[in-house]
Amino acid sequence: MFENISSKIEKALHTLRGKGSITDINVAETVKEVRRALLDADVSFPVAKEFTDRVKKEAIGRNVIQSIEPGQLMVKIVHEELTKLMGSETVDINIKGSPAVVLVAGLQGSGKTTFCAKLAYHLKNKRARSVMLVAGDVYRPAAINQLQVLGEQVGVPVFSKIGENDPVKIADEALRDARLKGINVVIVDTAGRLAVDEQMMDEIARLKSSLNPQETLFVVDSMTGQDAVNTAKAFNERIDYDGVVLTKLDGDTRGGAALTIRHSVQKPIKFIGIGEKMDALDIFHPDRMASRILGMGDVVSLVERAQEQYDEQEARKIQKRLVRNEYNYEDFLSQIAQVKKMGNMKDLIGMIPGLGKLTKDVEIGDDAFVPIEAIIGSMTPYERRNPSCLNGSRKQRIAAGSGRTIQEVNRIVKQFEDTRKIMKSVSSKSGKMSIPRRRH
Repeated sequence: MFENISSKIEKALHTLRGKGSITDINVAETVKEVRRALLDADVSFPVAKEFTDRVKKEAIGRNVIQSIEPGQLMVKIVHEELTKLMGSETVDINIKGSPAVVLVAGLQGSGKTTFCAKLAYHLKNKRARSVMLVAGDVYRPAAINQLQVLGEQVGVPVFSKIGENDPVKIADEALRDARLKGINVVIVDTAGRLAVDEQMMDEIARLKSSLNPQETLFVVDSMTGQDAVNTAKAFNERIDYDGVVLTKLDGDTRGGAALTIRHSVQKPIKFIGIGEKMDALDIFHPDRMASRILGMGDVVSLVERAQEQYDEQEARKIQKRLVRNEYNYEDFLSQIAQVKKMGNMKDLIGMIPGLGKLTKDVEIGDDAFVPIEAIIGSMTPYERRNPSCLNGSRKQRIAAGSGRTIQEVNRIVKQFEDTRKIMKSVSSKSGKMSIPRRRH
């Protein structure tokens, strides 16, 4: 996420490292490079200039504390200004109502239908709401099928009416059905439309007027860069939406849309799509995104993801096993499964300060755990439960059975032993393992 712009801004800020003080000359040189990095990321020139002018003004106006180097101060200023540019505050979705109606609009191919399902998953599993999806795209039969498949995947009912060509009538009927069934939230998927298509724009305006939704969200493909900002402006003029959703931020995006859409339309970014899985949806936090752009990581989001996936009962079981020196490969495999649920591996590594920069040119796929799982899977139940029994001949058999080398088996065995020692040490020092509680 934002690897290109991150490396360029970091390079720009590097010019101030080692300097004894902030001067007009070295600040001018730094902000010029920052502006160039923003333009390369498809940020419009007026926005890039306004941003760097503010950074320059702040930098020259600040007194450098003796304990802080000019480079560190500049990073702090750029972080503050990036946060302001992207909206400063996290803005939550409004789902108050009986039921609350969420209208989703955007261009064709922006990822609206997938986002609707992700939002349903998010509200159902993280907000404990009952949700109904409404298939309002009457022009593309595949869209109705897609929503039905996704609805089944996330365990949410989908309302559709084959043969009805007026999305307003479909949405109104869906709303009546939701009230009868006591559904908390109704999410209405709509057809993709171009801002220049007057007939389609009239239709979405009519939908909004009829439904009077608590929340209207505009979905943007972040890979379209500055074009996304222009489209967002055009849609906002017609339907005055409440917030923006950026999809495909896990792709090869230059970041221009994420950085400038809030500034351009004065509407908050509320969600970001970070992968294809149904749980790959994050609430947008401007300060955390600024940290990630500057290579500072995002530990808070990492901890939140861990809390969502952490099984307290399993943690207590592992704690007892550690105390009794019974921690085994089945426990190890269980923990790997929990880590995998947290999301894309490269994205997770990018949340750890410093590691994102070290791994930016390294391919880290979701199959990173495959060798470990294959090796443990080739062990007998007895071997998995009794790690100390693994002698040379057993390792040879495990290597042959998993299709891995004996060196790889030895490496996994060592990693397991190191993990066990560290966990036991932490457990004994604290008296008990700290188990994060899920937030509801």
